[in-house]
Parts: sequence; C-alpha cells; structure tokens
Amino acid sequence: MITVNPLEIDGMFFTAITVELPKTNLLMISNDIGYIMCGALDVDLLNEKLADRNIIAGRAVGVKTIDELLHAPLEKITDASKPYGWEVGMIGKEALGHIS
Repeated sequence: MITVNPLEIDGMFFTAITVELPKTNLLMISNDIGYIMCGALDVDLLNEKLADRNIIAGRAVGVKTIDELLHAPLEKITDASKPYGWEVGMIGKEALGHIS
C-alpha cells in the first residue's frame, strides 16, 4: 500500500509518503526543494552519479514511521544540502525547516 498525506510542520507544508513493503516501509517527506528519507536512500549515488542534479536530500536509518523520520538524526546528507545548513546529526524536522 502507498499512503500520501500532506504534512504541516511549523506552518510549512510537505508531502509525507509511506510505501509498505514486505518486512519494511519506505518513508519520505518532501517539498519542491528537497527531501528526507529512510535508510533506503542511496546518498552516495546522489553525490557521485547524479551530482549534476544538485539533489537536496538526507537519510535517517532505523525509522519505521513518518513521525520517527521527523525526529531521527540524519545519518547522511547530500553535498547539495550543505548550503541549506544541513548537517549530519541534525534531526529530520530541523532539516526540513531549512528548505521551506
């Protein structure tokens, strides 16, 4: 099942997406600028093979729900996210606040 919901964070609007798969979920929260995602996100691919796209993205691991994704520290971020003030260890909700 795929669930898509609007998500308001401190007056800013995002899209929360959950894809339920056998034994795991894919979780994403995005807006027009960038996104955070569960551990399935391949940050190295975005930084190396797709660097010319300047994708603003971060990955949190060990999360099972959208709420956990919002409150988990980002374990890895793309190089393109650094000018937006993103840092490894920043919680997802804080990172999203930088791209609103």
